Amino acid sequence: MDEHHAQVFAQEFEQIKQVIGQAIVGQTSAVGLALTTLLAGGHLLVEDVPGTGKTSLAKALAAVIDGQAGRVQFTPDLLPSDVVGANVYDQRTGTFEFKPGPVFCQIMLGDEINRASPKTQSALLEVMEEHQVTLDGQSRAVGRPFMVIATQNPVEQLGTYPLPEAQLDRFMVCTTMGHPDRQAALRVVSGAAAVDRTTNLSPVTSARRVVELQELAQQVHVAESVLDYLLAVCQATREDCRCVLGVSLRGALALTRCAKVHALAQARSFVTPADVKALARPVLAHRLKLTPDALIDGATAGQVIDQVMSQVAPPTEAGIEAAA
Repeated sequence: MDEHHAQVFAQEFEQIKQVIGQAIVGQTSAVGLALTTLLAGGHLLVEDVPGTGKTSLAKALAAVIDGQAGRVQFTPDLLPSDVVGANVYDQRTGTFEFKPGPVFCQIMLGDEINRASPKTQSALLEVMEEHQVTLDGQSRAVGRPFMVIATQNPVEQLGTYPLPEAQLDRFMVCTTMGHPDRQAALRVVSGAAAVDRTTNLSPVTSARRVVELQELAQQVHVAESVLDYLLAVCQATREDCRCVLGVSLRGALALTRCAKVHALAQARSFVTPADVKALARPVLAHRLKLTPDALIDGATAGQVIDQVMSQVAPPTEAGIEAAA
């Protein structure tokens, strides 16, 4: 990894981010997190109220990378075969033919994932972790890159099935969209004639180039002192008396991969503690399970992460840069 590659990565990252921003107005942070998740090879969970642009974010991301988008509206009667596909018997030939499901794409949107039954939710576990689907003993790979963007409505809980901790842990990043500020909202409302802004987006890169950027991000240097700092943060969540369940090793790996992308997006070829701090809350908070007493006291997973980050001392930046 040299300075030239870091500069190229940062330029392409910013270009993609700006083009998506043409459709997702006033959501710079959410767009940046979505792009970071994609380039880190992970999946995104968006928890927010209806009408904040969750669906548009997935469509815009697929449009700018010239990738194929898949969409599933999760409902209580949805079956696993509706997601991953099924072998269908053909009476003319007397054989079974595989009909691929919507997961065979680059960007898959799972809308209101908590409305489906646990059996259907679990159908995503293999494809999210291994990028393949196994049906009747035969494995089929999905496209590259592959990213699931799942949405949840945290307000309405009637008829929903909360994601279990094991599946929440599969999502690299969990974030909210929130409402745009007044100026951004004014831009959206003044352009109300455009029903779907994502249809006007032109590709600025290709799916193959995204894979190349993913591979480039993994070459970013992470000093041993930064890794020790990152692991100390995760260990502190497991030792916190407010947590029944702390951050696992999968969470530490996810934070490392995201921090590498964040560093490259700043045109740096090495990770600093600032990269870890910037992504700790969206990468780690949803992996915590708090005790009933902590919940009664009003504690949140985000607050626990913030307090842990303030208590664990980071290494010095000068030594990290010299090592890189």
